[in-house]
Amino acid sequence: MTGQTGCGTKPRSPLRAFMHTETGSAVALLAATAAALVWANIAPGAYDTWWHTQVSLRFGQAGITLDLRDWVNSGLMALFFFVVGLEARREFDLGELRERRRLALPFIAGLSGMLVPIALFLAVNAGQTSVHGWGTAMSTDTAFALGILAVFGDRLPGRLRVFLLTVAVADDFLALVVIAVAYSGPLDLPALAAAFAVLAALLALRLAGVRISAVYALLSLVLWGALLQSGVDPVVSGLIMGLLTYAHPAERQALENVSGLFRRFREQPTAELERTLRRGLSSTMSPNERLQRMFHPWTSFVIVPVFALANAGITVSADQLTDAATSPLTLGIVLAYVAGKPIGIFATTWLAVRVGRGRLRPPVGWGAVAAGGSLAGVGFTVSLLIADLAFTGVQLEEAKIGILAAVICSFILTWLATRLLALLPPRRRARALLGEEQTIVDLVEPVDAERDHIRGPLDAPVTLVEYGDFECPYCGLAEPVVRELLAAFGDEVRYVWRHLPLSDVHPNAQLAAEAAEAATLQGGYWQMHDMLLTHQGALQLKHLLAYAEQIGLDSDRFRNDLRNRVGAERVAEDLESADLSGVSGTPTFFVNGRHHYGAYDIATLSAAVRTARAQAALGYRSGSLSQ
Repeated sequence: MTGQTGCGTKPRSPLRAFMHTETGSAVALLAATAAALVWANIAPGAYDTWWHTQVSLRFGQAGITLDLRDWVNSGLMALFFFVVGLEARREFDLGELRERRRLALPFIAGLSGMLVPIALFLAVNAGQTSVHGWGTAMSTDTAFALGILAVFGDRLPGRLRVFLLTVAVADDFLALVVIAVAYSGPLDLPALAAAFAVLAALLALRLAGVRISAVYALLSLVLWGALLQSGVDPVVSGLIMGLLTYAHPAERQALENVSGLFRRFREQPTAELERTLRRGLSSTMSPNERLQRMFHPWTSFVIVPVFALANAGITVSADQLTDAATSPLTLGIVLAYVAGKPIGIFATTWLAVRVGRGRLRPPVGWGAVAAGGSLAGVGFTVSLLIADLAFTGVQLEEAKIGILAAVICSFILTWLATRLLALLPPRRRARALLGEEQTIVDLVEPVDAERDHIRGPLDAPVTLVEYGDFECPYCGLAEPVVRELLAAFGDEVRYVWRHLPLSDVHPNAQLAAEAAEAATLQGGYWQMHDMLLTHQGALQLKHLLAYAEQIGLDSDRFRNDLRNRVGAERVAEDLESADLSGVSGTPTFFVNGRHHYGAYDIATLSAAVRTARAQAALGYRSGSLSQ
């Protein structure tokens, strides 16, 4: 059971794939940090000399000269923030944040999660020369925090990832503004004007619907160069480009067009048709998903670890650790992250909910918000970036020690939070993790007990809807999983099948769907449903007539109903509802109205059902699933 669907090879949703990669990235980041510390302590001179090596990139008389560390911090890290922007945009377009009201609370929490740490840092460093480095103590490391979150797995709810990601993106954006305003060199106004002109051109192309990747790539390089020349740290260009790259689901009509292109290429395999087919395939997927697939592994497993290798190297001795333990700079950074971040995020979220009188609610429970606040105290990437801009010498070493110590303390604090949550009684733990915010309902056409084909009790707390195709082999793989799920959960789950025959790739799917509807008229829908999925390779008319006879239907009536296509209207209604709900491939599942992305193995579907069951037990409304 691979979890693959008929429209893709990835068993996970974009968000789950993103989180899965971050788990490995956290390990790679830790390894690179350890390597930097070993290198810096074994050969400190060689470490510093290597990263201060000058590298030039020239085109005729023009060129850029930076040392290796600056190429990493200002060049490669722009790609990291590009990927962060891509994931944020995907959530804005397709995820929880497509309801814009849900954006307000994490943005407010992200802002407060920066201001409170800054205030604590300034309080500790008041009157010290280190006070100008306040920016070091404010920003969450998105990659590291999400990687650590993935380590905790099922101990924390999946929606906490979206909340934390949104907080971190708001955090990153504001941090980049701080870098541009407070920690950049003297501004070159003509270069800054050129950067704004390039940005305006990018927006114009985006609004005009231009989709030529090479044009955007070229303009993004020009934007990066203009910002570098202007004195503004150019990493902000990556986040801007990511946020400009829209996401959308694959449309069924576009997929059907590609099927036609493939048939043409199969008949005439020419170079021209091959190019047309490739362009057609590319057009079905959103630029956001294609670029994430291309760059995310590189940023996770190469760029961020290289950044850690270039910046985390500090010489550590007993004297240095002793001095750092009493240094206002080190203590201010640790206090800001370990105390300031959780307090800022949790307190502001709580206050916003109270002031908003229920209009704003966190997507998770208060226990999960507290755990997310402690995770947000993982400051690494941007903190090191700003520390390198704000400090030199001993102060830079003390700042790095504080940043690394904050990562360790935040991990321990999050672990303690999850342990405390695990000690709560089941119902209180569920409320502390899941909260009261209603999930977005993706299923546009509500389940109707008078119309839909339903297996299981009508009043079950969890409804599993499948859009399927009787000739689709992946639906055949999913069928025993669904049966196992229904057996495991008993009266707690009802199962609904809706038709989505993919006629462009499965020539017998439409006839099979109409056969199931013809069997419905004689009370034999589920018997025919099971027969069709059991014999997916034999769905021609003669086979369907044989199946009708085997399950005891009136053969003459069944034949006449098939000839008159009495079930065609019902199948068309299911197709229309699939389009309205953004369904393009089979099988596609909805759990209590929420689109289930990714794998449909028993473990993954069971986890989704358990979450939906817990939400139902807490009194979650499911208006779009009413009978």
